[in-house]
This record gives sequence, structure tokens and C-alpha cells, in this order.
Amino acid sequence: MAVTGWLESLRAAEKTALLQDGRRKVHYLFPDGKEMAEEYDEKTSELLVRKWRVKSALGALGQWQIEVGEPTPHGAGNLGPELIKESNANPIFMRKDTKTCFQWRIRNLPYPKDVYSVCVDPTERRVVVRTTNKKYYKKFSITDLDRYQLPLDDSLLSFAYANCTLIISYQKPKEVLVAESELQKELKKVKMAHSSDGDCKTQ
Repeated sequence: MAVTGWLESLRAAEKTALLQDGRRKVHYLFPDGKEMAEEYDEKTSELLVRKWRVKSALGALGQWQIEVGEPTPHGAGNLGPELIKESNANPIFMRKDTKTCFQWRIRNLPYPKDVYSVCVDPTERRVVVRTTNKKYYKKFSITDLDRYQLPLDDSLLSFAYANCTLIISYQKPKEVLVAESELQKELKKVKMAHSSDGDCKTQ
């Protein structure tokens, strides 16, 4: 079963963990050399950050690619105040999950709620966001469902709009909830380092 397959790959990965600033930080090293770093709220076990890093063909480490959590601005230190201000006005896409939903936020969308359309494209296995005024269009995949090889269900998709932010939610299927619960049990077995021991690999 695909759900079991991804869970087993997480179990088989070499894991290190660190408790720091109220977050449980876990670093995974997979047999193929890929790295995944996750950060969970210490009290609620809610996923706050997930990012990936892969080696280049020459073996050099690449940049971390954020999947869940606040996006890291690229080269912001090299921009003048005017350019930074202009950049901040562009739509910002990020994923921020809850315990029961995969959730994405698109900030800086000033259009009224009734112009937005959010639906599933089953052929491409993507969520499609568009506006009737043709001012915004975006497609994105639900990476967790791809890993678990689960179908996308339009009935699990919903969205809300407030304060120039479009919030898109996809209710987690029961298979994902069970797998995440099993993963949390597995992570409790990982020996926890202390922040005084030095930085975890997730840094």
C-alpha cells in the first residue's frame, strides 16, 4: 500500500532530533542522499516547517526548498527599500497546515471574495486557483497525497477570504491522519538532543 510505503521510508531514514525554542526539530537523511527537515510545535505536535535539500550531480549540497512554513525571501538584503516594498506587494504563496487540514495561504490578493474559484484538476492532480477577472492564476500539487498516492477529492476542498488573504483548506483523508499519528509515535523513539549540544542539522 502506498501509504505504508512512504511511512516505511520515513522509518528507515536516519533521524536526528533537537528540542529548541518550543519546537521539536527532526532531520531525516534518506538512503538516496536527500534530506528532509521538519519542525513541530512541542506541545501540540503540529507541523510548522518542512523543507527538503538534495545534492547536485557533482555532490554539492543545494539550497533548502521550503514545502511547509514561511517562505524565505531570496536576496532581500541586496534590494533597496523601494524594491523590497514593491516585492512585498506581490502575491505570497505559502503552506501552513493544521492538525486536520492541509492549508495554503495566498497573501496580497486585493480582489473581492466572489471572483475566486478553487477546484481540483484530477488529470493533473493539482489544485487550481483562478479569478474571474483573470488577475490571478495558480496551480499547485498536494505533495503529501502524491507521496501516499491518494486521489484528490474536490469535496474535501474549501476556501475562505479575509484581509487580502485567500486561505485554501483540504481536509486530510483518514489514511493521512492515521499515518501522521504513526509517525509521531515513531518520532518519540528518536533520541532527543538538547539545544546546548549544538545546532541540529535542520539549521
